[in-house]
Amino acid sequence: MIATDAALVLFSGGQDSTTCLAWALERYNRVETIGFDYGQRHAIELQVRPRVLERLRAYKPEWAARLGEDHMIDLSLISQLSRTAMTEDIEIVMQENGLPNTFVPGRNLMFMTVAATLAYRRGLNVLVGGMCETDFSGYPDCRDDTMKALQVALNLGMDTRVKLETPLMWLDKAQTWTLAESLGGQGLVDLIREGTHTCYLGERGALHDWGYGCGKCPACELRARGYLQYAAAKTAPPADPV
Repeated sequence: MIATDAALVLFSGGQDSTTCLAWALERYNRVETIGFDYGQRHAIELQVRPRVLERLRAYKPEWAARLGEDHMIDLSLISQLSRTAMTEDIEIVMQENGLPNTFVPGRNLMFMTVAATLAYRRGLNVLVGGMCETDFSGYPDCRDDTMKALQVALNLGMDTRVKLETPLMWLDKAQTWTLAESLGGQGLVDLIREGTHTCYLGERGALHDWGYGCGKCPACELRARGYLQYAAAKTAPPADPV
């Protein structure tokens, strides 16, 4: 059943946000997207995202009817506030606080706040993000508690009833591939594999089984491992009946 709610999806052009966009298109009769240019090192994701949107529109007529305006927001100030491996050409390493230096402090908090502000103006009452704390790099702003607290703060601060939906929160990457297949079949899996970008280093040379990327950064490792587990589960023989 399609809900009458209208959703704004945080859409980067990566695997997770594309899966979330398909998820929203299956549930809401009006869906818009928002992306952010924050000086990211892998800015190639900004180049692939419009192509992914067009492929999604062409994939299902009902998705084309529901998918509305795309909004690109300049948040380059993020790269001015902190020095991270996501915004500068430096080696990816673990920090003394136990987090990789790919963590951009406040990024998702700012993303959601800006998205909520746009949603207020556009009359959209659902925010959808690809945050996940099951199979991730440990970022504190991807955790369920953070998103729940942020939903409360945003609604108190703007006197709204916006819902923050995070459909991947308790899924690992293999389950995220499986979710994509359940939403759009093998065609959507192939679209995500070939069209989206996840690699932190912006590598888009050879196409691997799991997609484009360097194969070595944390994002590629998660994506590749999840795809291999997903593919293995599909080819595994059925379990013997008990």
